[in-house]
Amino acid sequence: MPSKRLRRNQTTKRTPLPKFIQPQLATLVNSVPPGDEWLHEIKFDGYRILCRVEDGKARFLTREAQDWTHRFSGLLKIAEELSPHQLFFDGEIVALDANGVNDFQLLQNSLKQNSSANLVYYIFDLLHLDGRDLTSKPLVARKEELKNILPAHGRLRTGPALRCSEHWIGRGEELFHKACTMGLEGIVSKRKNEPHRSGRGKDWLKIKCVKSQEFVIGGFTDPAGSRASLGALLLGVYDNENFRYAGRVGTGFNIKTLADLRARLDRIESSSSSFVNSPRGADAKGVHWVKPDLVCEIAFTGWTSDGLLRHPSFKGLREDKPAGQVKREIAAPIPNSRANQVANRTSER
Repeated sequence: MPSKRLRRNQTTKRTPLPKFIQPQLATLVNSVPPGDEWLHEIKFDGYRILCRVEDGKARFLTREAQDWTHRFSGLLKIAEELSPHQLFFDGEIVALDANGVNDFQLLQNSLKQNSSANLVYYIFDLLHLDGRDLTSKPLVARKEELKNILPAHGRLRTGPALRCSEHWIGRGEELFHKACTMGLEGIVSKRKNEPHRSGRGKDWLKIKCVKSQEFVIGGFTDPAGSRASLGALLLGVYDNENFRYAGRVGTGFNIKTLADLRARLDRIESSSSSFVNSPRGADAKGVHWVKPDLVCEIAFTGWTSDGLLRHPSFKGLREDKPAGQVKREIAAPIPNSRANQVANRTSER
């Protein structure tokens, strides 16, 4: 049996706070995994943000390590109140509407207006705390330590802007149906006893109520009738190195969004199409091609047999994901066992 001195040295061993930790990403699946090995959380419709707090200073980082601290100045001050703790959080920043439902377009409007009045940072993982690397601990243990930090902090304000994301164990189907009834995006199911593993795998699964994903803008059309600024966006996804046309979207915009999009698109207009399967004939008439730089979030009802979107609707621009990483999401079956999950683990980032 180890001596008391050895045990004490092991428990007090400190590691420096990392500059960045690659987040764990969820795989899209077609149903809710059963069993008590899973914990289930609401899937938020916002920006995935990691938070690093050290020596009283906080930084907000995207999942690609972009520094977005300046975009969340109101939340920054609240995060810094967690000092003297030194920690690394993982969570999602959302904007809540009058009914308490997260709204992605409202989030974008808040950022443009430099207002954090309705922004909330839902934190669902704690990866490093006061010199301790927690990534090897089971998720449920990391979340327990997270709850020990946030409650006292939450009492500093009415309706705290930093909140611990709640979870449910073994009630995934119930939570999923409730989320869909409330008009939420869906849920995320996570293996509760697994350590943190950076990148995309099948320890974390996402199940969506409504189909939605990112697309890259490859062109646009001029407005018609009473529409201002632009008519529709031509969308695509990457298939390896090939940029494939996936249809066009002409709904979901407001006047301000249309004007902002047209200004951005005019700056990246191109003389030729970047699609490997460009629309032709009447479908290409009057199209302005653009460099495939801008990423947007689109809700839709499904895909046609020739790979085009059904009933797409624009939700907003995504500035937190590089265009080259945008691929068509295909829901996989849920993993049957832990052994199956290990065998099928992906290395996608």
